[in-house]
Amino acid sequence: MSRYIVVGAGAVGASIAAELHRAGVETLLVARGAHLAALSEHGLRYVRPDGEHTLHLPVVSGPADADLTEDDVLLLATKTQDTAAAVAAWAWQPVKRSDGSTGTAAADLPIVTLQNGLENERIALRSFARVIGGVVWIPALHVEPGVVVNRGAPEPAVLWLGRYPEGTERVTAIAEDLRRGGFTTHVVPDIAAHKATKLIGNLFNGLDALYPASPLRAAAVEALRAEARAVYAAAGITPATPDTGGFRAVEIPGYERGGNSTWQSLARQVPPEIDYLNGEIVLLGRLHGVETPHNEAVRRRVHQAVAEATPAGSLGDTDLAATLPGLTVERERPPVLITAADLYRRVTEPEAPVLLDVRWQLGDPHGADHYRETHIPGALYVDLETELSGPHAPGAGRHPLPSIEQLQKAARRWGITRERGVVVYDNTGGLAAARAWWLLRWAGVPDVRILDGGLTAWRAEGYGVGQGEARPRPASDIVLDGGHLPVLTADEAAALPGTGTLLDARAGERYRGEVEPIDPKAGHIPGAVSAPTAGNLRDGVPLFKTADELRERFAEVTGPVGVYCGSGVTAAHEIAALAVAGIDAALYPGSWSAWSSDPDRPVATGGNP
Repeated sequence: MSRYIVVGAGAVGASIAAELHRAGVETLLVARGAHLAALSEHGLRYVRPDGEHTLHLPVVSGPADADLTEDDVLLLATKTQDTAAAVAAWAWQPVKRSDGSTGTAAADLPIVTLQNGLENERIALRSFARVIGGVVWIPALHVEPGVVVNRGAPEPAVLWLGRYPEGTERVTAIAEDLRRGGFTTHVVPDIAAHKATKLIGNLFNGLDALYPASPLRAAAVEALRAEARAVYAAAGITPATPDTGGFRAVEIPGYERGGNSTWQSLARQVPPEIDYLNGEIVLLGRLHGVETPHNEAVRRRVHQAVAEATPAGSLGDTDLAATLPGLTVERERPPVLITAADLYRRVTEPEAPVLLDVRWQLGDPHGADHYRETHIPGALYVDLETELSGPHAPGAGRHPLPSIEQLQKAARRWGITRERGVVVYDNTGGLAAARAWWLLRWAGVPDVRILDGGLTAWRAEGYGVGQGEARPRPASDIVLDGGHLPVLTADEAAALPGTGTLLDARAGERYRGEVEPIDPKAGHIPGAVSAPTAGNLRDGVPLFKTADELRERFAEVTGPVGVYCGSGVTAAHEIAALAVAGIDAALYPGSWSAWSSDPDRPVATGGNP
């Protein structure tokens, strides 16, 4: 049986060594510095979704203590900039053969390169006769000596292995041992194509290390990848299309999500591998006559951040715009919110917006009474139960969408036109008003905004209020048509966690299945991530968090995004918050009330997706 010598004890290397060790596969971990000291004295604190594990793995500082034999396999998990030194340190070490003779690691042992970029295999192949390239997808974090957090689920990582430059010779046995460690492992004949695909994804790393999520950052990512695609075409590189199955990152209570490997390098103040990520695209561009100014600028900015000890993720759009001048966001998003001060100014203008009061709370049927007691002058009351919801139907949930005809009739009665804006509000931070915002935007009304902070913010500014019933506006003849915002069916919601992110906007205790006050079953849709709407608001006056704060909140949201809640009402608030952060999202209208009423739908409980 082979012994696996993992060279590099960072997030990837330590995770692989830990899982092999737990599975009974002989493993030796090679570490250095404070991390080596912590591992030697206390063992590895390895944190997984199933709990914390203290593992006392065999650990050494280098090849002199490894006593290599011909059954060993080297797994190289250093940063790419350290590959040449690692290969030089290990390649010419003596290897004991079963016949009593002595060989060398370069001639006798396979080396598996698990790093990012396209250069590691070429470096290794200069010395080692058997080079197996590897691609690893793993959401692991190492920023503290002796501690690694791996959020991968349901398996700890997904790997692709193949002989470099091509083929699968002598890869199968290594893949089988990795599968024993719980890893999903694919053997492929074109590992270089899979490495090229991973590099396209890794071009995000430098931006993520410097800047929080924003529409401008998203545009920058696409600009970097567009240059890479042009370079690949010129170089004759065709990326593979890997299938990650249901692999995903999950939350682990008590451990904040960190960033990618470049982010972690900045956080730990160690050199990042940016020269082999964006720098690889720059190199290929120079070799094949393709300009790559965006990748060059990001590489240069990361090096500047390292030199200046810039904290990870601490820069903003102003710096990004200076780094990539001329970069623009593809489209201007319609405003989601309006402040009380701006509304106060606008209500005095000739084309004042239509004001809709959407006072509603689960368990409180007296919204109309609250409206009559106090409302913003000129606001019309909207009944969420009868005007923003359709009639009850089996399997449709507690608040099905109204028909477009029903909504159009109400919009005409409220006096809504395409030329005049609409402002919606409530007294609960927009949790109910967002339903009106979403429905009218879905139906094609171009300018609909939520009053940030609602009636509370209006009154906090000292503005006057009205009582009783407001005088109706003249009816309009607006024509509505649905479909301007995306929706999900139950089947689409079920499938979304495999390709993107499904957010559950209910309170955490309902998500976990600890309580369920109204719907048939307790729990959540399998694969959904808990993101209660309360997290969209600041403390005190219920204002939405700033765009930067919301981008930070949703920083781990990836791929297509969908949202559900109890009955499709407060999920609209989550979609509004995502829109403020520059993220599009689809609504599952039936939400948990529809899902939980279907006996054929699976239910998950607990804190993980």
